Amino acid sequence: MPAGAKPAADHLWEARREDRTDVAGSPSFWRPVSLSLDTGSLLHDRMCGCRRSGYARAVTQPKPSSPTLALLALPEFRALLIARALAALGMTAIATVVAFQTYEVTGEPLALGLLGLVEAIPALALMLLGGHVADRHDRRSIILITGTMLAIGTLALALMSLDPGGISFPGILAVVFLIGVAAGFERPALVAFEAQVIPIEHASHGTSLTSAAWTGAAIIGPAAGGLAIAFIGIPATYLVLMLLMAVSVLAVSRISRKPMPEPDRTESIRRSLSGGVRYVVHHQVLLSAMALDLFAVFFGGAIALLPVFAADILGVGPVGLGLLRTAPSAGALLSMLATTRIPPRKRAGRLLLGLVAIFGVSMIVFGLSTSFLLSLVALFVAGLADGVSVVIRLVILRVESPEALRGRIAAVNHLFIGASNELGAFESGVAATLIGVVPSVVAGGIVTILVVTVVAFRAPALRRLDLGRRLLEGPGAQPMAAAVAGANIAAAEIDPGLEPILDVAERRSEASPDG
Repeated sequence: MPAGAKPAADHLWEARREDRTDVAGSPSFWRPVSLSLDTGSLLHDRMCGCRRSGYARAVTQPKPSSPTLALLALPEFRALLIARALAALGMTAIATVVAFQTYEVTGEPLALGLLGLVEAIPALALMLLGGHVADRHDRRSIILITGTMLAIGTLALALMSLDPGGISFPGILAVVFLIGVAAGFERPALVAFEAQVIPIEHASHGTSLTSAAWTGAAIIGPAAGGLAIAFIGIPATYLVLMLLMAVSVLAVSRISRKPMPEPDRTESIRRSLSGGVRYVVHHQVLLSAMALDLFAVFFGGAIALLPVFAADILGVGPVGLGLLRTAPSAGALLSMLATTRIPPRKRAGRLLLGLVAIFGVSMIVFGLSTSFLLSLVALFVAGLADGVSVVIRLVILRVESPEALRGRIAAVNHLFIGASNELGAFESGVAATLIGVVPSVVAGGIVTILVVTVVAFRAPALRRLDLGRRLLEGPGAQPMAAAVAGANIAAAEIDPGLEPILDVAERRSEASPDG
C-alpha cells in the first residue's frame, strides 16, 4: 500500500438510492458520495463478510423523526403537494359550478350527462398520445402548459357568465372539451413527473400523501363550489377558481426540470403509442393490478345508484344522499392518511387482493341493507379498502414502470380508470333496469369477489409481490451484491421502515453463490 494511503474502510463513502435511468435504459440505483465511516464500520463488516454487530454508525445529518417529515422537508415535494391539492380542489369545484350552471341554462338532465361525455371523449382518445409525448418531451413543461389551459378555460367561463343572457350551452361544452384535451396530456405527464420528484426511498409515503391530498381536496371542492355560488355568484366563483389553478401552475414552476430518458430514435410513432400497452400486457403484476381496479369499479361500484337507494330504499332524502356519497371518500381519505404511518409494503400483492375482496363484500352488504347506518358503514369500509388499494396500485405503477416508458404506462393505467368509471356508471344503470337495483349491486359485489379469485390464481407474481423489496430493486433490477449491501444504511437512515427489507436483501445476497 502506498505511503499515506488509507485502508478502504477508512475512505469516506455514502450510498444513496437514485431513482433514475441511464441512457441505455437500465436503472442506476447507487452512486458513491461522501459519508464518514470509522474503521470497523458497517461497510467494512459487509465487505469482509463479518456479522452485523457493534459497528459504528455512519456520520450523517440528523434524521427527521419520521419518513413523512423527511419527505415534507423537501421543497420540491411540498410544491408538488400544494399543486396537487389546489388542482384537485379547483377542478372538483369547477365541475360542480359547471353542472349547476348547465342545468340553470338548459333545464335538461340529459345536458348533465353530455358534460361528462364531452370531457371523457377527448381525454381518453388522446391518452395514449399524451403518454407518448410525456416520454419524449419535458414533463414539467407539459404540466405547466395544460395547467395554463385549464386556468384560461376557467377564465373564459367567468367572462361568459358576466352576461347571464349571453352564455350558451355550446359555449360551456367548448370549454369542457378543452378541459378534456388538457387532461389527455396532463395525466400521463403528471404521473411520470411525480416519480421524478418523489425519491424512490419515499415512494410509499409520497404516494400516500399526494393521494390523501387529492382525496381531501376532492371532498372539499364540490361543497366549496356550491357555497361560493351562493355567496359570491357564478362569475366571481369562476374567477376565484381560476386563481387557484394559476397558483397550482406557479407551484409546479417552482420544481426544477428533470432529466428525460433518451428516446429510441428508430421507433415509429405508431409503435411508440402502443409501447405502454405492449409492456402492460406482458407484465403480470401491472396487468393484474389494473384489471382488479377495472373490474371492481365496473361491476362493484354503486355510486351511480345512490340516489335510488337514498330515495326509494333507505328513505333518507337529499341529506342522507349527501352522507352516502361522502362515506366512501371519507373512508378512503382516512386509510390513505394511515398509510403515511404504516405504508403497505410487505405482502402488498396479497393485501391488494384482500382489499378488493373486502370492497366486494362491502358492496354486497350495502345492496342488502335496509338500515341507513349499516349502509353508511358498508360504504365507509368500501372506501377504507379502496384507499389503501389505490396507494398500493400507484406504488406498483411507480416501481414496475421503466423510466423510458413511464408516461405511456401511466396513460394505459388512466385508460383503465377512465373506462371503469365511465362504463361502470353505465353498467350500473343497465343492470338495475334489467334485474333491479338491489340485485344489480349484490351481483356486482359477487362478480368482484370472483374476479379477485381468478386473478389470485392466474397472477402468482402479484400474490408474491413485496413492495419493500421492489422499492429497493427498481424495475428489472437483480438482487444487490454484498459489496454494496453496507450502503443500504443510507436508505434505512432516511426511511427506518426499510430496515427489515434491507436485512433480507443482504442475507439473500450473502447466501448467493456469486455473492
